[in-house]
Amino acid sequence: MYEGTIRILVGKEQEANAPGSLGGDVQGLQQLTQTMAETLNSRTVANAVIEQLNLPVTSEDFLGKYLSVEQVRVTQLIEVRYRDPNPQTAQQVANTVGEVFSEQVSEVNPSGNPTTVTVWDRAELPDAPVSPNIFLSVGLALIVGLALGVGLAFLLEYLDDSWRAPEEVEQISGIPTIGVIPKHGLSRGAPLSSSSWRPKRRVSK
Repeated sequence: MYEGTIRILVGKEQEANAPGSLGGDVQGLQQLTQTMAETLNSRTVANAVIEQLNLPVTSEDFLGKYLSVEQVRVTQLIEVRYRDPNPQTAQQVANTVGEVFSEQVSEVNPSGNPTTVTVWDRAELPDAPVSPNIFLSVGLALIVGLALGVGLAFLLEYLDDSWRAPEEVEQISGIPTIGVIPKHGLSRGAPLSSSSWRPKRRVSK
């Protein structure tokens, strides 16, 4: 998936002699920008862009899967991102969203003290996909695999109830250990050597 990104600047025209404070104007514009972001992420804008570009998507998919709209921190900027498998389509749709939204806002504004919406940064042709992220996927796989391996090791250690030392037997049973029988294994079918076994001689009276 490739991503086209634009930034929209929200402002408001004021009369030259209109009273007002800079702090109040900035705070009001930041709140207005948040409202504009919610307005941009609407079916009205989506349907207009889909119709203009003849896109083979529904407005629900356009808004829910491909379009992302958010205010840049507490500023008058709105960042719009559109994802598509085709980099040219991602760029074209992102720029068209800015143009359509600017036209719609100018149409519904009242004559006095209108709101201005300007495409400040247009989308460039993306040269690299944003997903899938190979490095992120490999890193997550390593972390998950390591966590599963450690968890499995602790689980096997917890389920293992065998005794490995005489001290463990004494601690659990409360009886001192008298002796330990060493383990001696022979391969199946191997003959006994002469050093390990000798027949008993019959003693005649």
